[in-house]
Amino acid sequence: MQTLTPPCANPINYLNRPSHSVIRIAPTRLRVKCDYGLDTAGFSQGFGATRTDWQSLNVILTSKVLSQKEDSPAGDSNAAGVNGNNAAATNLNLVPVKHDGSNSKPLPPKPLSITDLSPAPMHGSQLRVAYQGVPGAYSEAAAGKAYPNGEAIPCDQFEVAFQAVELWIADRAVLPVENSLGGSIHRNYDLLLRHRLHIVGEVQLPVHHCLLALPGVRKEFLTRVISHPQALAQCEHSLTKLGLNVAREAVDDTAGAAEFVATNSLRDTAAIASARAAELYGLQVLADGIQDDPNNVTRFVMLAREPIIPRTDRPFKTSIVFAHDKGTSVLFKVLSAFAFRNISLTKIESRPHRSRPIRVVDDESEGTAKHFEYLFYIDFEASMAEVRAQNALAEVQEFTSFLRVLGSYPIDMTPWNPSCPRED
Repeated sequence: MQTLTPPCANPINYLNRPSHSVIRIAPTRLRVKCDYGLDTAGFSQGFGATRTDWQSLNVILTSKVLSQKEDSPAGDSNAAGVNGNNAAATNLNLVPVKHDGSNSKPLPPKPLSITDLSPAPMHGSQLRVAYQGVPGAYSEAAAGKAYPNGEAIPCDQFEVAFQAVELWIADRAVLPVENSLGGSIHRNYDLLLRHRLHIVGEVQLPVHHCLLALPGVRKEFLTRVISHPQALAQCEHSLTKLGLNVAREAVDDTAGAAEFVATNSLRDTAAIASARAAELYGLQVLADGIQDDPNNVTRFVMLAREPIIPRTDRPFKTSIVFAHDKGTSVLFKVLSAFAFRNISLTKIESRPHRSRPIRVVDDESEGTAKHFEYLFYIDFEASMAEVRAQNALAEVQEFTSFLRVLGSYPIDMTPWNPSCPRED
């Protein structure tokens, strides 16, 4: 029984979607016209350059529209105010900006959580980009590289970033899918299948770790280092070379570790995070570039509600996911469909088929065998605008019980600039 349904019966129909669609958003019941467009890197200004910019953005995004059309004395004025960004037509609950006790600097508001995903707030014309983590996270840097002129929306979970785009709170999401040392981020592969967002681009970000502590703290007085588990593992040898005999403790993310040290004034604890995190949370950099491997890079994908139009005038990559019900022998036939047409595969990832985890095979002589069922994610270097890619997927569909195109998008062609550790 097929439990997963592709967005279209034939993957080739991915190219034949309508040029625009009308979407009705509850509860304001506004009609929003959404056209196809090609995401480009033609942006020039900075991305979340100051803490004040970030605060102003989140004050707007976490506000809620209280006046609805049915109870508004102005009739339809509220609808025009929400979509037209008219502050006078809406009644907003603004989230107060918190201050710490040591100085007058305001602290950044908390990232979006599940409880914040209420009906969509004011929809402005500037691109809004969701990422997982707090300001100073590497995901924020990736979002800035992907959309330099966008507005950053931090989210406390990957799931929240997906939902922020689906609910029109954000226009894009930039989320990690794999790291050159830690491998695939399986949670996001599962969420790609659960949600209906489309991959519209990719960005690769070199990871540059720093050892951060409160101003005036010396390395020899440290007793603990905290960070994300992968960051701790990626800096293990460097910490030893620095002569640090400290306990390593894992937290949710790197920038969150820096925020924790600053918020709690921990003078015996250091964090492994980015240089931007040090700037945001008032920490000093005790050691710069402490990653053990200078070729440490994370790949992020850019997600949108609508796919972009595939092209052939620049290198493209296409991501698909499929399932089959005839054993692993089908996988060879699927791969042959690409090999026969000289299409290079850049990634193959398998994940358990949650809707049907076990396939039972009865053999009279051998007995009953139980096999795990899998979903397969494949990235290949070809655009869905190319005939060879269309023919390959048409052949793949013959062998699979489920096939979905996650996106056909430009390959990140920016020059490779590895993060080199500094000799102390």
